[in-house]
Formats: sequence, structure tokens, C-alpha cells
Amino acid sequence: MKLSLNYVSLARLNKKSQTHVIRDGHCAQPEVCPLSRVRAGTVVCIKELAASAEVMARLREMGFCEEQHIKLLRRGGNVICQVCNARLGISEKLAEVILVQPLPDKLKAA
Repeated sequence: MKLSLNYVSLARLNKKSQTHVIRDGHCAQPEVCPLSRVRAGTVVCIKELAASAEVMARLREMGFCEEQHIKLLRRGGNVICQVCNARLGISEKLAEVILVQPLPDKLKAA
């Protein structure tokens, strides 16, 4: 039986994801912030997965790996992302444990 990502308890949420400030839909710091806090249309690089080992393994299977570039397509309720040329939907709660860094404009075209 496969583990459902939307059912898991995310009690082991990394405290770093709770402290990042968001301004105008973007991370206020150049470091990382949760995927759930990024403005739709933004291309980001995944920097850290702050979840249990089971959840991290399942996210990596889906393509949410460290240093992977993804585009956030839609927020609100579920989060829709373009990952490896595929659209994937995850819960907003799960998007909280995916810590990302927005990419500079010059890297987005690459």
C-alpha cells in the first residue's frame, strides 16, 4: 500500500520554515522560504525537504528533489507545480515543508 502524502502527519515540520517573512508574494530574504508562500508563476529551486524520512522519500520519487528547479503554477487550497515537465498537485500543508529559493531572472531562461 502506497503512502498518501496528503494524509501524513507533518508534525516534524522544520522550525526554519515558520520564520521566513513574505513580502509582496516573494521571500523577504534571499535564502529559503516554504513553497506555499511563493507567488504563482515563480520559478524556484528546492533547497531542503523538512519532513519525515517517509515523506521526503515520496517527494523525491515525485521529482521534488533538492536543487530541482520547479515552477509554481497555482496556490490556494492545493498547490500546483510544474516539475520535470509534469504538473503535480500537493496540499498546501505539504508545500510548507518544501523549502525553496527563488531563482534570479537570468537563471529562469536556462
